[in-house]
Amino acid sequence: MELIYAELSSPGPARENNEDFVGFWEPQTLEEKRSRGAVAVLADGVGGLHRGEVASRLAVETALKTFCQAPGEPASQQLISRMFEAANLVVYDKGMEDHGKFRMATTLAVVVFRNDEIKIGTVGDSRVYLVRKATIKQLSTDHTYVGMQQKFGLISEQDAKTSENRSVLIRCVGLEPVARVDVDGAAVFKGDHVVLCSDGLYAHVADSEIADIVSRLSPAQACRQLVSLAEQRGTDDNLSVQVIHITDVEKIAYYRGVPMYMEAPDPTTRYELRPGQTLDDRFLIVETIARSGMASIFKATDLTTRETVAVKVPFMEFESDSGFFSRFQREQEIGLRLNHPYILKFIDVDEAKRSRPYIVTEFLRGYTLALLLNGMRPMPEKDALKLVIRFCDAITHMHEHGVVHRDLKPQNIMICYDGTIRIMDFGIAKAASGRRITFTGFTPAVGTPDYMAPEQVKGKRGDERTDIYSLGAIFYEMVVGAAPFECENENPFVVMNARLTGDPPAPRKQNPTVSEAVEEIILHAMERDPQKRYASAAAMKEELSHPETVVLTGRCHRLQMSTPEKRAWRKIAGIALAISVPLLVLVLLLLLIIHRGTAR
Repeated sequence: MELIYAELSSPGPARENNEDFVGFWEPQTLEEKRSRGAVAVLADGVGGLHRGEVASRLAVETALKTFCQAPGEPASQQLISRMFEAANLVVYDKGMEDHGKFRMATTLAVVVFRNDEIKIGTVGDSRVYLVRKATIKQLSTDHTYVGMQQKFGLISEQDAKTSENRSVLIRCVGLEPVARVDVDGAAVFKGDHVVLCSDGLYAHVADSEIADIVSRLSPAQACRQLVSLAEQRGTDDNLSVQVIHITDVEKIAYYRGVPMYMEAPDPTTRYELRPGQTLDDRFLIVETIARSGMASIFKATDLTTRETVAVKVPFMEFESDSGFFSRFQREQEIGLRLNHPYILKFIDVDEAKRSRPYIVTEFLRGYTLALLLNGMRPMPEKDALKLVIRFCDAITHMHEHGVVHRDLKPQNIMICYDGTIRIMDFGIAKAASGRRITFTGFTPAVGTPDYMAPEQVKGKRGDERTDIYSLGAIFYEMVVGAAPFECENENPFVVMNARLTGDPPAPRKQNPTVSEAVEEIILHAMERDPQKRYASAAAMKEELSHPETVVLTGRCHRLQMSTPEKRAWRKIAGIALAISVPLLVLVLLLLLIIHRGTAR
């Protein structure tokens, strides 16, 4: 691939220092262009923290160094992941110096040019565009709160540009020990242009204007024109742009959609999949998405449909566990039973063609509700209402098909980039016609402490109203900004038991901006007695859709707080029980021994 590159980074008319930083590297030999490729990097330091200019420079320099020094011929996707890992760790470590007194963070956008495609990695709101024949397409996703609002139709594009939440990032590099990066790809052709820019530029220059300018002018001229246009329109931010013109693309034999070279399976590790291997001659493993204590989740290409999918494969040692296998099999059966746009879609695979247990689902691009809440606490009430209404639609479908989720939580709700949501993870779901299964290694109370219903804490299986309680707890956290029974330095058992001895604090006491109607809805869903909750998710949705019709019953005035004395008494009772049972058994054994001795 032959490239013409230009860049321009400016403090802008309103700022003295420049917290943006850009970089580019291209090999000189044809062999290295084919094996490694070229790379463009852009970072925008977070000004609300300390030393944004240091963070952006460190991120770009580290990313470029990682790219240039990577051994062998690494796949573009793997290489981008390494670049982000290295950049994030350097910025995080630098920010933690002096006991974290000067925390820092930055956005980061990376584009790798190799063969006849580009790979894009982004964290934050710096953008990557592809311009082809004067038409423009944004290849990156803005990891901002207003970006989520736009996707869900909660705010217009024009309102997003002027929103006070425009700079609220959901993800950034350097603030946490690990940064979650989006990696995507696109085929490119001779004559295409790739543009990287910071928000200071695209907030004041329309996408159509960017396409027109880079299509008409040389890369260097286009950079100057774009920055000048943003300055004329009164930008108050730093301005950075990179324009790369693709002048030629070498024709190669390369399988479209496969981001790495094929790798022959290793017979010594045939049960543990690795990227490059093919499962059952159908699913080409592209990368490892996540690993839990029992299974790995891979991104894969379905060679039958050419679609990108997710494949969940249990570790070899669990495949022979009958309890785990039954749970795994049931999760698949439940997933295939459901068919709703807001529920993770499971893909049916012929059992006769399977070499081992695994689950195949659609591949989702987005972030979890938990990640969204980390960046926006609390959420605006009107946004939370619209999202929870969609949750209710999905839960209604589940319940109508005899499925109770039993582990609803922000981590199991995906906010997708296409403006939809997905309910995920049916690992402990209950089907109405399903049999009781013993879970190896699980406690009788099944669920996640912050969102468990009281009946789950007592070890009961729960029903549809259990999901309604969890949904109420999620809604509480969305509008209040904290979990219902959140308390520092208390273990999960204390959190679980708190809902047995009392109710959560009234939402309006935690956040006075919560409306009375929403407070009533939340407390109705979180009644300790299941009989007093909403009879169905559809009934809850009705009130969510028309909060002005909600009858205020004064639930907020009848709440009973879980007092430390009650918790202490339950703890003392538990300890006493734990001590007395072994003593009682010992006494009975002694009596039995004495009785036998007397009988002789």
